[in-house]
Amino acid sequence: MLDTPCYLIDKASLVRNLETIAMVREKSGVKALLALKCFATWSVFDLMRDYMDGTTSSSLNEVRLGRERFGKETHAYSVAYADGEIDAVVTHADKIIFNSISQLERFSGRASGLPCGLRLNPGVSSSNSAIADPARPFSRLGEADVAKIEAVLGNVSGFMIHNNCDNADFSSFDQMLGVIEARFGNLLRRVDWVSLGGGIHFTGEGYPVEAFSDRLKAFADSHGVQVYLEPGEAAVTQSATLETTVIDVVEAGKRLAIVDASIEAHMLDLLIYRQHAAVVPDSGDHAYMVCGRSCLAGDIFGEFLFPQRLGIGDRISFQDAAGYTMVKKNWFNGLAMPAIAIRELDGQVRTVRAFTYDDYETSLS
Repeated sequence: MLDTPCYLIDKASLVRNLETIAMVREKSGVKALLALKCFATWSVFDLMRDYMDGTTSSSLNEVRLGRERFGKETHAYSVAYADGEIDAVVTHADKIIFNSISQLERFSGRASGLPCGLRLNPGVSSSNSAIADPARPFSRLGEADVAKIEAVLGNVSGFMIHNNCDNADFSSFDQMLGVIEARFGNLLRRVDWVSLGGGIHFTGEGYPVEAFSDRLKAFADSHGVQVYLEPGEAAVTQSATLETTVIDVVEAGKRLAIVDASIEAHMLDLLIYRQHAAVVPDSGDHAYMVCGRSCLAGDIFGEFLFPQRLGIGDRISFQDAAGYTMVKKNWFNGLAMPAIAIRELDGQVRTVRAFTYDDYETSLS
């Protein structure tokens, strides 16, 4: 049995997502790049590269990881490159995408002949949370002024548009793509490629993959561009769990089960977006608030039902723990960092990384 806490990646579940991505690639002609900001656990890149075209990044570290660990096509993007890192970024990239016209003008001459892209902000998004909305007022994410964009097209071979967030509604995607075409259509026809970013939950159950593929192909044909998608969560959804152990049970008006993990340190998005984790099955006669072990009062995974009373040593598996977890984990409270394990396609489980006190100490100074 695995020691806990531990992120457990299930390759069979991962393959289900990857096969959908491969289907969309085949039917629509798009290329799919793994968004490393969501998932960068390179121990499964050997599997993922068979179904995807490369990676996209948000920093120097990510573009280097994509080049060295994934290979294939490597896109570099950053909200802002620093002068001291741009030359290193260029050495690892096949394309470099600038967030602003000022960054494009400052650094495109140092791109060593790489295709240069520019991020566009269409002013619409699918986000229900201001913290994640790239189209929020005063957004720094991309350029919106058509005249200003047109003036620099001589230095631009493509565009990136990332305005979806957890969007599982095809009609919403379709409508927003129509807004993009109406606003930027004249520009789109003058470049070679367009990335539509990530945040499109097209690997989810019941998503109309055929209609999605047809819409992507029509967009590409209409504007004469190579379309890219940047799936992150869509590539890894429901493919990993956070395995934990109950280490205390207390009564405080409710029954509280404390586990050997923490949302603050190990599933940070739950805290940021005020969400609850998921357990399966969430049913039974025994209700518990499951809490993390950090000193943060709000370190709570959620309230769940269990078929039996929980005791010290019982295991709880939190679902959908691949995206935005391992890339965000931290050393808050000096808590033990979850190991990373993989369940292979033959069912065998192996631990690929365990973290020690030395990792904690050397992450500081």
